[in-house]
Amino acid sequence: MNKKNLFCLTFFFLFLSILPAQEALKSSEEEYYDFLALQGLTERPALNYRTLSDSVWLIDEDTPHPWQNQNLGTWHNLFGDFRMRVYGPELFMSGNTAAPYGQNDGVLWQGRGFNALFKGGVRFEGYGVELTILPHLAFSQNAEFVIMLSAYESEFGYIWGYGYNMGADAPQRFGDKPFFDWDFGDSEIRYTWKTLTIGFGTQAIWLGPAHLNSILHSNNAPAYPKLDIGLRRQRVTIPWVNWYLGDVEARIWAGYLRESNYFDNNPSNDHNLITGLAFAYAPSFLPGFTFYFNETYVSKWIPESANTLIDLFLPFRDEGGKDNWDLRVSAGFDIFLPQASVNIYAEVAYNDTPAPRLKEFLSNFSHSIAFTAGFKKGIPIYKDKNIFGEIIFEYTHLEMSPFSSQILWANSFYMHHLVTQGYTNRGQWLGAGIGTGGNSQYLAFRIIYPKGSSQIFISRHNSDNDFLMQHTTPSPGFSKEAISDTDLWNDKTVLSFGANSNYSFSNFLNLTLIFIYSPILNNHYNFSTVHNFHITIGNKIRL
Repeated sequence: MNKKNLFCLTFFFLFLSILPAQEALKSSEEEYYDFLALQGLTERPALNYRTLSDSVWLIDEDTPHPWQNQNLGTWHNLFGDFRMRVYGPELFMSGNTAAPYGQNDGVLWQGRGFNALFKGGVRFEGYGVELTILPHLAFSQNAEFVIMLSAYESEFGYIWGYGYNMGADAPQRFGDKPFFDWDFGDSEIRYTWKTLTIGFGTQAIWLGPAHLNSILHSNNAPAYPKLDIGLRRQRVTIPWVNWYLGDVEARIWAGYLRESNYFDNNPSNDHNLITGLAFAYAPSFLPGFTFYFNETYVSKWIPESANTLIDLFLPFRDEGGKDNWDLRVSAGFDIFLPQASVNIYAEVAYNDTPAPRLKEFLSNFSHSIAFTAGFKKGIPIYKDKNIFGEIIFEYTHLEMSPFSSQILWANSFYMHHLVTQGYTNRGQWLGAGIGTGGNSQYLAFRIIYPKGSSQIFISRHNSDNDFLMQHTTPSPGFSKEAISDTDLWNDKTVLSFGANSNYSFSNFLNLTLIFIYSPILNNHYNFSTVHNFHITIGNKIRL
C-alpha cells in the first residue's frame, strides 16, 4: 500500500460521523433510546421483532436530551458509503454468594461464585450489506450449592436437573467444575434492500414489548445459528390515492438448537430445529397502537421437520406433526403514547395449542395459557437540568392451570414430552428467563440524568410452581411414583431487592454497578430459606 492510499485510509477512519445509533438488546443504550421514544424524541425502529441489526435509532443531533453530550456510538467513515462501528470492549462481572441468579445474559450462566462475560467487536455497513462480528466469551466459577434431588433415577445419570429426565434441558447446575464457554454472540451477515432483509448469523431475537420476560423469545439463552428473511418496519400506502394504512413488520426464521452436556448421554437427540414467524401491524387509524402475532415450532433435527416452515403459515393443518413438533403461539398489543409518556402492553401465549379441537379449546381456555402485561410511565423531575424519571411494572404468568391439567393432561409451558429438551438451547430457556411453570412481578423506578441513570427495584417470582403441582396434584398426566424425596410444603419464591447505577465517567468510559439482595424462600419447597447476594460490575468502552 503506497503512502497516498495509507493516508486516505487513515483519514477516513479517523473522520467521525455521528450516524443512526444501533444498539444491542437490553443494553443501557437501547433502553435509553426506548425512554426517549416514550418522550416523543425518537421513534421505535421495530414493532415486534428486535435484534441488534434491527435496533436502528434516529434522533436529530440538535434535539436536547439527557445523554446528548455522551458518546453513544460513533460510526467511522471508511470509503464511499462504507462505514464502521466498534462495539466495546465490554466486561461484565458478577458474583452470587449462595445460589445462581441472573437472566437475559446470553451464553453466560450466572451460577454461585464469580461469573464474567466479555464481548467486543465491529460492524461494517455499506451498499445494503451489513457485517457484524461480535462474539461473547463467558466464565462461570460454578461453585457448589445444594440442588434438588431428581424425582427419577435415570440410566443417563441425570443428576443436575430435577423432575422428569425429559421435557426440558434446564440443569440446576452445569456440572461440578468451573468452566469457560463462548458463542458468536451478535454476529451475522445481512443484505437489506429498502426494508426487505435477509441474513444469516447468531444475533439474539427479542419478540414483543416485554421489558424483562419475553414469553416466546429473548436473549436469555446462548446464541444459535439461524437464517431469517422478512420486512423491517415498513409504511403501507395505497398508491394513486396516497392513503396511509399503517406500518407492518414481518420476519420468518429457522435455526439450529443444541443440547447441553448435562441432559443425557444419547447423541442421537442432541440437535433440534426451531422455526419462527413474527408479524406486527400498527394501524394508521389507531395512533400508538400495535398488534403483533408470534409463532414458533421446535422439532427434531430430521428432514421431516422442514415441514414446520409450511405450518408456520398453516398452523394446525396436521395438529403439529401429530405432536412431534412443539408449537407455541402468542398475540398481543402495545399502546405507545408519547404525548402522555405512557406505554401499556400485554401478550397472551399458548403451548401445545389445542385449536384443531375447537370445542376442547373453548371449554378449557386456560389450559396451557401464559401471559405477560406491563406498563411504563415517564415522569419529568427537573426538565431544566435534563433529569427524568420512569416507572416500570411487569407481571408474567407461565404456570399451568391445576384444574384443566387434571381433566386433560399435565403441561408446563417450556416443556415437551417428545422434543425432550423443551424450549431451550444449550441448557437455558429461549423465552422468559424465569423459566417454565412460574409467575413474576417486577416494579422499578429509574432516574435518567446527563451522566447516566440509576434505578431501584423490587421483584418476586415463583420459579416453578408446576414442579410442585406435578408432585402433589392427582392427574392422568402425573405418575404416582413421581414423588420427590423432599417434603413439599410451599411454593419456592425468589425475592429481589436491588439498586443499580450506570454512569459515564467520560465520553469513552461507562461503568455499571448493581447490588441485589435475593432471599429464596422455601428453597427446596420446604421451610428452608437461602440468603443470596448478587453484585455486578460492568465496564464498557465506547470507541
